[in-house]
Parts: sequence; structure tokens; C-alpha cells
Amino acid sequence: MNFTDFLAALGLFLVLEGIAPFLNPQGLKRALTRLLQVQDRELRIAGLGSMLVGVVILFVVR
Repeated sequence: MNFTDFLAALGLFLVLEGIAPFLNPQGLKRALTRLLQVQDRELRIAGLGSMLVGVVILFVVR
């Protein structure tokens, strides 16, 4: 992996992160408010699952 790949991945990440607030800012605010009510353990499990899926995708693509 070179620096160009890293910058492309970062750019794609920023584009994907910007879709929700651009299309539905009120919905994003409601979702973030609900997120405050989720237990830390559940957030950690969701984060771990997301990381594992990402690693699998990178492994398959590379």
C-alpha cells in the first residue's frame, strides 16, 4: 500500500461520512441523540464488528 492508496481511502471515507448530514441533518441529530443512550459494551461490540468486517473486506480485495 502506498500513500496514494491511503489518500484515496481517506477521501472515500470522508465522502461516505458526509452523506448522512448532507441528506438528512435532522435524522442524524436524532440518531446521535439515541446513540447517547446505548451502553458502552454495545458500542464496543458494534465497533469491533465494524472493524472485523473492514479487515475481511481489505483481505478479500487485496
